[in-house]
Amino acid sequence: MTVNTERDARYYAALERLIHEITSLEHLDLEGVYGALRELCVLLRVAKGVTMFYDSPINEAKGVGEEFVCYDSGEENRLVLDRRFVSPAGIVVVCAVYQAVGAEPFDDVERERVDLIMRTILTYLSKRRLQGVVDRMTYWDNDGFRNLRYFLNRMMELAQAGPLKGWAALRMNLKHFSLINHQLGRQAGDKAMKLYIGQFERALGEDGFIGRLGGDNFVAMFRVERLDEALSVLRGRPVFLRDCAEPDQIDEFGPDDAVTIAAISGVFVIPDDYDFHGPGDIMDKMTSAFQSSKNGRDGDVVFYTDALSLNKEKVMRIQQRFARALKDEEFLVYYQPKVDIRTRELIGAEALCRWYHEGRIVPPLDFIPVLERGYDICKLDFYMLDHVCRDIVRWLAEGRQVVRVSVNLSRRHMTDAKLFEHILEIVDRNGVPHELIEIELTETTTDVEFRDLKRVVSQLQEAGIFTSVDDFGVGYSSLNLIKEIPWNVLKLDKSLLPASEKKVRGSLMFRHVVAMAHEIGLKCVAEGVETPEQMKILKDFGCHIAQGFYFDKPLPVGEFEERLDRHKY
Repeated sequence: MTVNTERDARYYAALERLIHEITSLEHLDLEGVYGALRELCVLLRVAKGVTMFYDSPINEAKGVGEEFVCYDSGEENRLVLDRRFVSPAGIVVVCAVYQAVGAEPFDDVERERVDLIMRTILTYLSKRRLQGVVDRMTYWDNDGFRNLRYFLNRMMELAQAGPLKGWAALRMNLKHFSLINHQLGRQAGDKAMKLYIGQFERALGEDGFIGRLGGDNFVAMFRVERLDEALSVLRGRPVFLRDCAEPDQIDEFGPDDAVTIAAISGVFVIPDDYDFHGPGDIMDKMTSAFQSSKNGRDGDVVFYTDALSLNKEKVMRIQQRFARALKDEEFLVYYQPKVDIRTRELIGAEALCRWYHEGRIVPPLDFIPVLERGYDICKLDFYMLDHVCRDIVRWLAEGRQVVRVSVNLSRRHMTDAKLFEHILEIVDRNGVPHELIEIELTETTTDVEFRDLKRVVSQLQEAGIFTSVDDFGVGYSSLNLIKEIPWNVLKLDKSLLPASEKKVRGSLMFRHVVAMAHEIGLKCVAEGVETPEQMKILKDFGCHIAQGFYFDKPLPVGEFEERLDRHKY
């Protein structure tokens, strides 16, 4: 087209500048884009130009979207032209042009030029917006956290840029976060998590990055010089409740009310001579360290070592051998007596598992934590319950004075919707009177598990099968556990039992827990009783049932049967 006037020349120059800015391969200069659009609006007598973005037609109908005004003369205006574009993903982009009230309408050339600019902007911005949505769906989760795909992508980019010397990788899990969700509600809990992760990200520095594995599990990479600061956040940081509470909750909290959020973690400090073979190797190493921290024996922060790699091989061997060992009945039931300290009578026992493999007993700490990583532990629990039932039936047939036996079930069973039916099937198939079986369960870690636990315990109670809450005093939700769920027995963990009455604080706690249990109708069993001093504490504070080395260690079936026949200590 031939340029006829200075105004046409300015129009084509501004249009060329706009196209150049939005198609630049180097970077997008938004100020350059807006500058070209402002000049075009002035030349074409546009009083206001607006672009609206909506994530979906539904949000468009609701008016929920983002508005960008590229030019506004400030004059009173009226809508004269608009265009709408809907992408295949449902993204809606609307361009609208306004003229000043009383202005002469666009002529044909002006309208054509305005329409061309609108279509150019629509095409460009809709594609750019769609790319942003794709990026977000690819690298972010639904709660606004960067995801694992983002983390692995960043790790690959980092490795391709050069050696990973001076970097550390970390896997973490927020400690007891379900309690915060229970206290604040799910939405406020999500805000608290974001505030805490925000503190952790700042500790990692500008180069560090983090991804969410799901729930309250995260992975991160950062420079080693930031390690101390990162670990400081992992050990615990306060999150103020007013900052994460819902609007109708804010008045419930004072300005200083806070929860402390901390995490357990496994850390792999990448050595100087590390040869990168892909993200999987780094993930494996920090996960090995994380699993060790999760077991709780080595502290909340565990650093990867070659020894952990050997432990991983050991774990794999146990997992591989388990099915055959179960079939060959290598797992043996040992019984640890429970004694009424007033009469010295044997009144019960706990069934404990021992693995007899290749001529030796494998310690429970070597295989139970491994099986608890998956659902093999559930198979072992049912195996134990079945073998306990077989022993009880045999003892009844032999005319022995049979006592109630408690069998532990892992919290892994809480995912089994038919747990009660499976327990009942084993007990009834063996023909065991229900009152001779007690199911020991530990506290749960999520609201869903808590509801399932309450349901299962109630069903067992109705069927006449006794239930006990195991390891009371170790967990963080124990009080709620005994308040809400109808247990028969409270098993007090040995950590709650003081070594002597001189331990005033411990003695007071123990006395009040026992009194509270009796008040709500629970029997108390003290675990880990080993000394005469502890026996005296039990007598003084009214805890009448003891289990521990003071009376007996866990016994093979034959030795326990001798105790049954004797029936007194």
